[in-house]
Amino acid sequence: MNATTVATAERGGQATNRPAETLRIVIPGGEGHLGRLLSRHLNGLGHDVTTLTRDPHGDGDAAWNRMGWDGQNLGEWVGALSGADVLINLVGRSVDCRYNARNRRQILQSRLQSTALLGQAIRGLGRPPRLWLNASTATVYRHSLDRGMDEFTGELGGNEPDAPVSWAFSVEVAKEWEKAFFGVPTPRTRKVAMRAAMVMSLEPDGIFEVLLRLTRMGLGGMWGSGRQYMSWIHEVDFCRSVEFLIEHEGILGAVNLAGPSPVTNDEFLFVLRDAWGIDYGLPLREWMLSVGALLLRTETELLFKSRRAFPGVLLRQGFEFSFPEWPQAALDLVERWRAKYLGGDD
Repeated sequence: MNATTVATAERGGQATNRPAETLRIVIPGGEGHLGRLLSRHLNGLGHDVTTLTRDPHGDGDAAWNRMGWDGQNLGEWVGALSGADVLINLVGRSVDCRYNARNRRQILQSRLQSTALLGQAIRGLGRPPRLWLNASTATVYRHSLDRGMDEFTGELGGNEPDAPVSWAFSVEVAKEWEKAFFGVPTPRTRKVAMRAAMVMSLEPDGIFEVLLRLTRMGLGGMWGSGRQYMSWIHEVDFCRSVEFLIEHEGILGAVNLAGPSPVTNDEFLFVLRDAWGIDYGLPLREWMLSVGALLLRTETELLFKSRRAFPGVLLRQGFEFSFPEWPQAALDLVERWRAKYLGGDD
């Protein structure tokens, strides 16, 4: 997949490479938040994109192909994988919920079942995809205030003495997910687990939309102590890093899809307030956030765990970030949000 490329301008004013070769790309979970972002990007580059979804007739405005699947059984969708260049699995129930027994079971099983099913399908194909990218998460690393966690020296979490026991669940999900993924024998298919940080994008229902809404309401102050780190990646770099993984055939294993400059929660929110042009944000104390998480039926881990992932593999392989620093990324996102929703006005 080392296709000749030509430079082109993409959204955000950044340059990327447009592949001269059209690739067949299949994306289970391609109609979710990140799926639509990536499907739109790859389709816009001229690739032949097919998403696998439980509701193939849901949203009629998609410019790519859709096929129905249930994530549990083989079906006609297997034909889309035959001879495909790339499989990108993004299937997984949202972790933005309370970790009760039912939700824990669904979070884990949605990931393990879909990964096992795709592995079963690939093993039965005479021409399996050349590359399988599988979603994972930077949450797999330990709660870290002291140093960054790359793919080479990073410490996996689950037993941190300074973290609540309840935080171990998401780490175990990530571990089991990657174990299931790499445990599938696919001798003709290269495999990469994408340990993604928070993707900052203008897509509806994303984390940036939530953070900006709080900022605009005057609630964009630090969470708790504000010392916890936030790993993030701009949507342009998320999409470009996926392109990079496709093009660089020597990359395999776990790869952190995160910006090179994680910052503390206090600094992250200060920069976002500055980009919006607001001086004050009400600090949200731990008890306030704990009550809020209960009312919103989510977990405080999403707010307080220090995620300090570092993109060691990408940087070693020569990937250049369009938005390496949060102030630059925040300003771009805010300006484009204003242009999209306010016509450039406040």
